[in-house]
Amino acid sequence: MANRARYKRKSQGSQSMFLVCVVVLIIFVAVAARSYQLLEKEKVYQAKEESLQTQIESEQARAEEIEEFEKYTQTRKYIEEIAKDKLGLVYPGEIIFKNDSEEN
Repeated sequence: MANRARYKRKSQGSQSMFLVCVVVLIIFVAVAARSYQLLEKEKVYQAKEESLQTQIESEQARAEEIEEFEKYTQTRKYIEEIAKDKLGLVYPGEIIFKNDSEEN
């Protein structure tokens, strides 16, 4: 009878150890799968970050161009160009020559 009780305890201990190992293995697989998903997400976010950084740089360059154009529009040279091109104004005594192709 004592042998039987000892055998029963051993088998229960083996079953318990097996169940603990299975649970640990399941947890390990779940953590590994989630880790892989997070690594993939990180790659996507890095690509997005690089794209946005490139976009920021191009917008900053565009902003600088706009600032330069704004400064240029406040110059006398720009005002004279617009007056001549858009309004057809000229300085007194200035002669304008036009090609025949410009009239059509």
